[in-house]
Amino acid sequence: MRKNRKYTTEEKLECIRLSNEEHLSNGEIARIMNLSDESRIRRWLMNYEKYGEEYFREEHRGRGKGSGNPYAALHTSKSLSKEERLELENLKLRIENERLKKGYMVKGVGAGKEFVTTKDVNMK
Repeated sequence: MRKNRKYTTEEKLECIRLSNEEHLSNGEIARIMNLSDESRIRRWLMNYEKYGEEYFREEHRGRGKGSGNPYAALHTSKSLSKEERLELENLKLRIENERLKKGYMVKGVGAGKEFVTTKDVNMK
């Protein structure tokens, strides 16, 4: 089994079918479908029960415009038009301005990000 494997909609729905129609356990399904862990199957079953089959269709998944973190495009090689890049930078600056008005700022990035009150920071 390879790391970070992507499963097709058909594979996911087959696992759900094996569970619902064949009444196989998650462990048996994992062995039949050559999956590394059963928790993935449990998650698929819960999403299927909650949202139905449409949840697994690619067009439903949040991959279109407006999904995910819009600021990621500023720091990656995603191609943006000049207007889109300026719009994102403008939005980022407006958010930073609102944070400063509330009396705190962000220090660091990613997991090391922390919110610091402006009274604790030298603003020179």
